Amino acid sequence: MAYDEVLAERVREALSDEVAVSEKRMFGGLSFLAHGNLVIAVSGDDLLVRVGAEAVPDALERRGVRPAVMGARTMRGWVRVAGSALDDPALDRWIATALAYVVTLPAK
Repeated sequence: MAYDEVLAERVREALSDEVAVSEKRMFGGLSFLAHGNLVIAVSGDDLLVRVGAEAVPDALERRGVRPAVMGARTMRGWVRVAGSALDDPALDRWIATALAYVVTLPAK
């Protein structure tokens, strides 16, 4: 599956000041990791965002958000955000949300 190169560049730019961020092709798209933990991924025209299992219900109430499903399996602790709902402030908020969750995890 191809991914939105423009969205990937926007994410890359937003994460440029973060320490220990790397990129890896996963989920049929481009994933971004911080300290070895998966944070966010551009998949097709959407963004997969790691919010943690407890935050999924609240995240699903936001515009353009649906459960993150890969194949027949719903990804626990993740949501999929439609690219059409990702203006710059929204993208920044999603990235901040994902980073805030990931910093609670041990580095890999």
